[in-house]
Amino acid sequence: MAKVLLVDDDEELTRLLKEYLVEEGFDVETATEAPAAIAAAAAKSVDILVLDVMMPRMNGIELLQRIRRNGAIPIVMLTAKGDDSDRIAGLNLGADDYVSKPCSPGELAARLRAILRRSGQPSAATEVVRAGALTMHPASRIAEWQGKQIDLTGTEFILLEILARKVGQLVSKQEISRRAFGRALTPFDRRIDVHISSVRQKLGTRDDGQSWIQSVRGQGYQLLQDR
Repeated sequence: MAKVLLVDDDEELTRLLKEYLVEEGFDVETATEAPAAIAAAAAKSVDILVLDVMMPRMNGIELLQRIRRNGAIPIVMLTAKGDDSDRIAGLNLGADDYVSKPCSPGELAARLRAILRRSGQPSAATEVVRAGALTMHPASRIAEWQGKQIDLTGTEFILLEILARKVGQLVSKQEISRRAFGRALTPFDRRIDVHISSVRQKLGTRDDGQSWIQSVRGQGYQLLQDR
């Protein structure tokens, strides 16, 4: 089980990311300031660091520079969306990757797995999610439906995985939004509906003509179990 340290002073986002990563098989610790990251890197007590660029006292870029002087622990930077200067600076100083905030927990998990595989560290790469005729491999982003591989976009994979992990249960739109996009669902946001519609088409229909993914108006979605 890979050990991850999330360093970010946004406690709400950190809590959401931790909950998702733990469910994905990671061992997660959190911190709000730089000293915890410096100590963890020096002690080699974690396998990978996730650092927010905007932090009090010492920002993520300065923290990255300090850590890189003494070691090669894998590091992912959380940067503000559209802030190319921070991304370029981080990569030039030795960051392994970056994810834009607000970020999708699923995207972050995928980036962490990819970096851990490259660095030879342990990960949740062998996990398989099964729900009836559906088999999903989160690490490789491969999904098989009724014995055949289906072509899903990154977001479609994340949404279907969320439903597959709770097959037969109603999953609220708020939970889906928090787990897939890292934030609460806002009024008139139709992204989930659009992506789910696409996934429905790729799964086809049941023998009774129903969609495999049922919706409950105003509440959420449910992946039906095989009969």
